[in-house]
Amino acid sequence: MLRRRSTTAGAPVSDARGDKPSLLLLAGAVLAGLSSLLSFQPVGWWPLQFLALAWLFYQVGKQTSVRRATLIGWAFGFGWSVAGMHWLYVFMTRFAHLPMALATVGVILLGLYMGLYGAFTAGVAAWLRKRWSLPVAAFVLLVLPVTWGVSEWLRGWVFTGFPWAASGYAHDGAPLAGYAPLIGVYGIGVLVALCAGCITMLTQRARWPAIGLLALVLGAGAGLRTVAWTEETGQPITVRLLQGNIPQDRKFDLAFLNQILAKYQGMITSAPADLIATPETAIPVFPHQMPEGYLEGLQRFSSASGSTLAIGMPLLDGPRQYANSVVALSPQPQAYRYDKAHLVPFGEFIPPGFRWFTDMLNLPLNDATRGKPLQAPFAVKDQLVLPNICYEDVFGEEIAYQLRSAARPATLLLNVSNLSWYGQSVAIPQHLQISRMRTLETGRPMLRSTNDGATAVIDHRGVVRQLLPFYQEGVLTATVRGTTGMTPYVRFGNALFLILGAVALGAAWFAGRRYRGKTGA
Repeated sequence: MLRRRSTTAGAPVSDARGDKPSLLLLAGAVLAGLSSLLSFQPVGWWPLQFLALAWLFYQVGKQTSVRRATLIGWAFGFGWSVAGMHWLYVFMTRFAHLPMALATVGVILLGLYMGLYGAFTAGVAAWLRKRWSLPVAAFVLLVLPVTWGVSEWLRGWVFTGFPWAASGYAHDGAPLAGYAPLIGVYGIGVLVALCAGCITMLTQRARWPAIGLLALVLGAGAGLRTVAWTEETGQPITVRLLQGNIPQDRKFDLAFLNQILAKYQGMITSAPADLIATPETAIPVFPHQMPEGYLEGLQRFSSASGSTLAIGMPLLDGPRQYANSVVALSPQPQAYRYDKAHLVPFGEFIPPGFRWFTDMLNLPLNDATRGKPLQAPFAVKDQLVLPNICYEDVFGEEIAYQLRSAARPATLLLNVSNLSWYGQSVAIPQHLQISRMRTLETGRPMLRSTNDGATAVIDHRGVVRQLLPFYQEGVLTATVRGTTGMTPYVRFGNALFLILGAVALGAAWFAGRRYRGKTGA
């Protein structure tokens, strides 16, 4: 096990139990991963992540084989993934109408795939430990945090990415949030793992340096939260964010189309505002399927009231070519549309060879075309508003890319979503955490207009200023002001986190070399 005698002069001793972890140990790893659910909202016990990862690091820190470490990491990653994404079961049973047994198998298979990233964390770290003859401190405080952070980064883009429940999101209101404008959510994940490593090092004699490092990391994060990376700009604008609370089983039923259109027409035109935003696909049909004069009536309201309307709807571009879009109708009529660029696999695009599966799900609008990676914001008075649609705000580097690459960077972010597919689950409060992280990374306020939650105004420091109750119809009225300036994360994206990871691995290699020189290993 990990030695208590030294943090630098002793490598872990051998474990005589062989290559294969026991079923009890694997069950413990799954439970440790499952406990991560409580670290995210709506519970928010973020220190629990430190303890769960510390348990994993302690087990992997034993001198086990690469195979044994990989299996333990896989079990931990499986538990973590099932905890973070179990709400997909609601979608598969209630709206895709899959049998409960098949939906359960689907969640398990997804968890086994996502668990591979936990296997990467432990397996690669164990391989480097053996290859570099690493002392305990270098392994626990340098290598394991980096492999954990890199595994989450890989999960964010391999096969288009699924970074939901990345560990950093649990810290949107915690001390580590101060690092978000510097190294983003994946960099925070590395620091989460570093804090877990400090707890693991309490099993060693030199526990006080580990306690000091833990206090330093958390204290510096709290201090960074006081730094103003961006500054307010322009005049405040009034906004009205609509939450229609349309039942998901009626949303795409043409029998209810006129009721849906009438509801949103009434909500939009009930009062003016500089910006009025609807949820994703609030209008669930193409323009040619709407009643004659419907959009023209909204345009007349816009012109007469001075309101800019941001309306979620699908747009048809040709036979079998359509986009999930936001259309802006402004007082001075001018064409603006934003097309969703990062589509959801199976729900919005069909991966090669899986049409049979999406046909079985029988979902509407499940084969959309992608929007361009770089799209301009639209103007509301002297503010520039950049939309993103639902799942897109899970990809922080893509939003950062749009801000740093735009000829005129946005001053406000607007997310329009529909999470009704997932029922009354943890998906809504977790998505709100994700949006808060985007505001921290970019230093930009975010407006959220959703079908049944979370409709909110988040300021540029990640604070939720206003929030509608979930699962109720309502309109959030607020006054907001945008910001200008570039955080380091916006300027460099994930490059800073990856460079720091490379430096940490270099330091670990050097520590291993020194250790070999001292011991003659």
